[in-house]
Amino acid sequence: MKLMLFGVTGGTGAQLLAQALGAGHQVTAVARDPARVPVTDPDAPLTVLPGDALAPETWRQAVAGHDAVLSCLGSTDRKHPTTVYSQGTRNLVEAMRASGVGRLLCLSSAGLEITPEVPLPQRLVTRYVIQRLYRHGYADMARMESLVRSPAADGTAWTVVRPPMLTDGPLTGTYRTAENARLERPKSLSRADLAHYLLTHVDDRRAHRAVVEVAY
Repeated sequence: MKLMLFGVTGGTGAQLLAQALGAGHQVTAVARDPARVPVTDPDAPLTVLPGDALAPETWRQAVAGHDAVLSCLGSTDRKHPTTVYSQGTRNLVEAMRASGVGRLLCLSSAGLEITPEVPLPQRLVTRYVIQRLYRHGYADMARMESLVRSPAADGTAWTVVRPPMLTDGPLTGTYRTAENARLERPKSLSRADLAHYLLTHVDDRRAHRAVVEVAY
């Protein structure tokens, strides 16, 4: 497949890039700083495109011809509001619709929503620690999820992936998933396995227009 990746300089994005190239896919990686893109094989089928998700004019013309767009966009700034999830994803959707590319996978977080079946200690930690600490990011993730569910994303086969706490653990290829449902007692997930899910479910029609939880 021909894949367009955003967020490849982050932990999950770097894993996704390595796995996509290792599987033989042709990849276009968009990065604000191309020098930070982790490339170990100079002969890999990789095109690195200088660009910013919030500045679509830097990459819009390159979207056409790809089979899917995979976004690992995120923000490490906990102190200030961000639009990288919502506006970044809006820019992706608009460019994809204009170019005839229909498949989008993007990242959110399992901590965005707390349901009654979540154990009480985990609910308390999520509500009073995690959601407060990452309130700006979570607020923008919520806007992103509303966007993909709205008419603005009609015609886009999107998947929003909600992982739990991420680790730097190994790739196992073994984890649980739930489409438009909650996993019971989700544990952590390695960034390698999160990338594995993204890459191996590009063609999964069960995940089209679905919010998917992935966890051990």
